[in-house]
Amino acid sequence: MSNKQNRSNPIEALLEKQSVVLLDGALATELESYGCDLDDPLWSAKVLLEKPEAIKAVHASYYRAGADISITASYQATIDGFAKRGLSEEEAVTLIRKTVTLAGEARDEVWKENPERPRPLTAASVGPYGAYLADGSEYTGHYGVTDQLLYDFHQPRIQALVEAGADVLAVETLPSLQEAKVIGSILQEYPSASAWISFTLKDGQSISEGIPLKEVAEALEGSRQVAAIGVNCATLEHAAEALQELGRYSTKPLIVYPNSGEDYNPETKTWHGSISRLDFHEQSSIWYEYGARLIGGCCRTTPAHIKKLAEIWKS
Repeated sequence: MSNKQNRSNPIEALLEKQSVVLLDGALATELESYGCDLDDPLWSAKVLLEKPEAIKAVHASYYRAGADISITASYQATIDGFAKRGLSEEEAVTLIRKTVTLAGEARDEVWKENPERPRPLTAASVGPYGAYLADGSEYTGHYGVTDQLLYDFHQPRIQALVEAGADVLAVETLPSLQEAKVIGSILQEYPSASAWISFTLKDGQSISEGIPLKEVAEALEGSRQVAAIGVNCATLEHAAEALQELGRYSTKPLIVYPNSGEDYNPETKTWHGSISRLDFHEQSSIWYEYGARLIGGCCRTTPAHIKKLAEIWKS
């Protein structure tokens, strides 16, 4: 594919109006504040079944905090995952599409409050195969599966999200270049669709499965549908180093939405350490220096984090 940017790319359109595009923060953290129990293999997708109005409320809170993009609750919403709950494929697809509807309704309501701001976007989350497994393998990438299995897993959800009208796909928390390449092939089936692809990290030089970021950047550089590449669900320390490395080998806008500052143990599924909100926002200037043009937060971040970023980048 040509490296020429997709002119229908909504991220490119936003970046023509502003220097930084702000993402939202953690969905799960906020859902818990609404009384949602996420101790479940479906994670935030469980709330689609039980309390969808809470998801819409969280999206609205991030848009009001200054987010230009809010990411849907489809990270763990998959055909296979819902099938384990006894839902049919048709029911699962309806729920996956609903994630886009909820974000879009929240966006439209908030935008009416301030129509002078650029129209915010909805980004449809495409979580990794490892998230469906719910065994921590989204942090290792060591799936040991074929390209065909990954294709069969991801294609129906991507089709549902595209058909639901998401502005862009958020292909996020990927630990595996194999998986990124398979998703890239699926994107070609929907030529008007754009996506960002962000990875989890082993360290500041490589993604979780150990492949160097140089190889990752070079593998995705030629796809016009990949609107940005970067990292999420990473430590603050590794995020800056990874952006610097990616910037050496990619001409695409870089995206970063790291965790709050705490460390996650995938075996115990618990967080340790302390949130460092000040450090998080101080780091954003460094991320920008290294090429990040899309900045937000991942696990344990809140609308307060995004509001502070908006004060820095939109004042």
